[in-house]
Amino acid sequence: MAKSVEVSDEVLVVQVIEGDADAYATLMTRYESRLLRYVIYLIHDQAAAEDAVQETFIKAYQNLRSYKPSYKFSSWIYRIAHNEAMNIVKKNKHICDEDIQALPDQSYESRLDDLVEAGMLKERVHECLEEIEPKYREVIQLIYFEGMKYDDVSDVLHIPRSTVGVWLSRAKIKLRTLCKQKGVTL
Repeated sequence: MAKSVEVSDEVLVVQVIEGDADAYATLMTRYESRLLRYVIYLIHDQAAAEDAVQETFIKAYQNLRSYKPSYKFSSWIYRIAHNEAMNIVKKNKHICDEDIQALPDQSYESRLDDLVEAGMLKERVHECLEEIEPKYREVIQLIYFEGMKYDDVSDVLHIPRSTVGVWLSRAKIKLRTLCKQKGVTL
């Protein structure tokens, strides 16, 4: 029995541009649940997130010819989803901006990595994550839950790779502080 080989995103994009609607359906199937999870995590509203993901796929389809294969397709479509989510956030101006200056605790970082890798991140830790400023929460979401590398996160958020590291460190500090306040032990 022959193994089926998964067609790459880039090949599917070429097929869509050549008129293959099924190829775009494959891309949508491949990314829909991941993008929905990502956007829900950013804006905390299921219905608005579903609308944002639908709009993401519409805009991606309309702009597919502008996609540059030098970027990963996943980074490109996540960027569109990010923009849609941020448009929703801007409409609901209830997000505050704060800056955290402390350095991360290495033992805490290692413990967070272990918890995420083992799939043991507790529900109460998710509650703490929801209280973190969106840009920091987004970095944690992309790295730990979407499994992206720093370079991919940099492409999605349009920030330097070094900023990804800084935001991740700040997010971990904030998460540790919030979890301690709520009595959650990591």
